[in-house]
Amino acid sequence: MTPAEMIAQHGPREAMEYDVVVVGAGPAGLAAAIRLKQLATVQGKEVSVVVLEKGSEPGAHILSGAIMDPRALTELFADWKTRGAPLLQAVTDDKFLFLTESGSRPTPEFLLPECFRNHGNYIVSLGNVVRWLGEQAEALGVEIFPGFAAAEVLYTDEGAVRGVATGNVGVGKDGEPGPNFQLGMELHAKYTILAEGSRGQLGKQLIAKFKLDEGRDPQSYGIGIKELWEVEPAKHQAGLAIHTAGWPLDTATYGGSFLYHMEGNLVAVGFVVGLDYANPWLNPFEEFQRWKLHPAIRPTFEGGKRIGYGARALTAGGILSIPKTVFPGGALVGCDAGFLNASRIKGSHAAIKTGMLAADAAFDALAADRQHDVLDAYPAAFEKSWLHEELDRARNFKQWFKKGFTVATLMTGIEQWLLPKLGMKAPPWTLHRKQADHLYLKPAAECPQIAYPKPDGKITFDRLSSVFISNTNHEENQPAHLTLKDARVPVDVNLAIYAGPESRYCPAGVYEFVKTDDGADRLQINAQNCVHCKTCDIKDPTQNIVWVTPEGGGGPNYSEM
Repeated sequence: MTPAEMIAQHGPREAMEYDVVVVGAGPAGLAAAIRLKQLATVQGKEVSVVVLEKGSEPGAHILSGAIMDPRALTELFADWKTRGAPLLQAVTDDKFLFLTESGSRPTPEFLLPECFRNHGNYIVSLGNVVRWLGEQAEALGVEIFPGFAAAEVLYTDEGAVRGVATGNVGVGKDGEPGPNFQLGMELHAKYTILAEGSRGQLGKQLIAKFKLDEGRDPQSYGIGIKELWEVEPAKHQAGLAIHTAGWPLDTATYGGSFLYHMEGNLVAVGFVVGLDYANPWLNPFEEFQRWKLHPAIRPTFEGGKRIGYGARALTAGGILSIPKTVFPGGALVGCDAGFLNASRIKGSHAAIKTGMLAADAAFDALAADRQHDVLDAYPAAFEKSWLHEELDRARNFKQWFKKGFTVATLMTGIEQWLLPKLGMKAPPWTLHRKQADHLYLKPAAECPQIAYPKPDGKITFDRLSSVFISNTNHEENQPAHLTLKDARVPVDVNLAIYAGPESRYCPAGVYEFVKTDDGADRLQINAQNCVHCKTCDIKDPTQNIVWVTPEGGGGPNYSEM
């Protein structure tokens, strides 16, 4: 039964009216909601705001390194320290290592570019920061609906966005309503703010519908894979932030790692691989595992215990790939648009800032009795902001890696170390991207296979045991949220030409090629394992895989991540 048929048979859907609907209770969405309520309080106005969150609670699906620049948070709450914001561990020391297979070379402190200096920043669990932001939002009167996944954009007769609808629940694997079936709910708004994070499902649709990326560089992404460890006290140095580049990735592949020593003998460790990599045999999860065996890295984890795991795509194309952020009836904020500063490996400050800027524009529009029009004040304010200046300085960062690791390292130093010393705010040259990440993948026959070591269960692990500690769960009897446009393509194209890359780029073991009884190949989709990283939606070479939201509340339940 189609969604339209379900509505015809079981409808109409219940509808609720708000001034502003925010999709996503991450730092961008909650900052937007908070700012709206702050402005309403100052000006003595009533503004109704609701935030939809597909996770079981705010923070459940949040995964980031993370070192947080508190600049935007301070603009949102000047008194965040006295309010108890969980920014508990200041960065005390920065190290940047270039790795070879058996050795490491530290970068002298005086040569460390500004983007890798973290004085004044904090090592945080971004999930805990988001939970705290949710508490602040609710105290201001924001309604937050966790476990409600926005699945559909609603439009006015004139074609403007007028809100969203949540997904139906209780639909069986066969697509038919089950005994506990309930229609989704419509949330109508004068303005809708999309804050879904990287490769947001509805944001992706709106970018295509309104051609928001016209004239922009193709967007680029990375996959970030993270573990949380409790290490031996003697190996812990609270506030130490280590970044590495080089081995085990080849010189043509963008990527690197981080080791952040949090409070309480905890170490957040992660590995990022650019999704514009060319070799289909590459496995980002396995690259991360073997990186932990490097002699400069392994000692930190010996005798320790891994207590958390997760993965998430990063929107890393930079300012040249940011689409137009406004459309009739709403706006894109945070990583839904791509405001991450890849050179700093930071996006939470940008998410908060863009959420605030969109809220400012929406509030002024509401005060003028406007609705469903274009919030042009938001992109105009961004262009005048400190965030625009910061992102413009880093506009070439990821593009340089297509010219090789050595060139990228040299040019990053010139653009972010030398030019600022010469008084230049941004480089006088611009490099443009020419194609989307999935187009870089080469046929498997043209690339060397990669042998990865077997996991030892102490320092390195397999994907299934990793997914287990991410607390991932989905309602089993529901349609798969990982959909195929054409069921023949995975075998006929992906397996035949690219050796089935989906079985390697997925960090959760969702995609598996198996043999049928007659010996033919078949793609098996283990949707229950999905950690909602969106890598498949991005990297599939034929763009045949489409990630759609499952029932609300499904997915990972991250703790301290």
